[in-house]
Amino acid sequence: MSTAPLEAAASELDVHRAVASVDDPEYPSISIVDLGLLERLEIDADGAVTIGLVPTFTGCPALAVIAEDVERAVGSVPGVHSVTVDWLTSPLWSIDRVSDDARRALAERFTVAVQIGRDPVNCPRCGEPTIEQSMFGPSRCRSVHRCPTCSETVEVMRG
Repeated sequence: MSTAPLEAAASELDVHRAVASVDDPEYPSISIVDLGLLERLEIDADGAVTIGLVPTFTGCPALAVIAEDVERAVGSVPGVHSVTVDWLTSPLWSIDRVSDDARRALAERFTVAVQIGRDPVNCPRCGEPTIEQSMFGPSRCRSVHRCPTCSETVEVMRG
C-alpha cells in the first residue's frame, strides 16, 4: 500500500492564470491573453496541457519566446506534467481580439493605438486624429501614424 499523497489535478483556472501571466515580449506588462492570443486550453487526466495560441501573424519574431514563456509558466502549475504549445492557423487573429484593458495599456504605456476597420485613428496622447505616415511599421500588424496636433509618432496595431 502506497502512502504517497495523491497529487491534485491541475485546474483550468490555474492554467489560464499561468497563461495570462505571460506578457507579450514587445509589450511588457500586457498579457498575451489580453492581446487575444489564447484560443484553446486543454488538460487531460494525466496532467498533459495543450495550449492553442493564435499568432498576430505567422512571421512574428516573438512566437518562439512566447511559446517558451507559456511552457515555463504553465509547467510550474501543480498537477501539470507536460505542456504543448500549438500555434493555430485558424481562427486568424484580428484586432477585435484585443481586450479593452490592453487597448488602454497600449495607448498609455507604449503610445500604440488600435485601429478597427477603416475607422480614423486618434492619438493616444491628445485624442486628435492622426495621419498615416507609412502603412508599414516595425511589424506586419502595425503601421506608423503622426499626430499633427501634438507631433507624436504613433504606432497603430491593425488586423
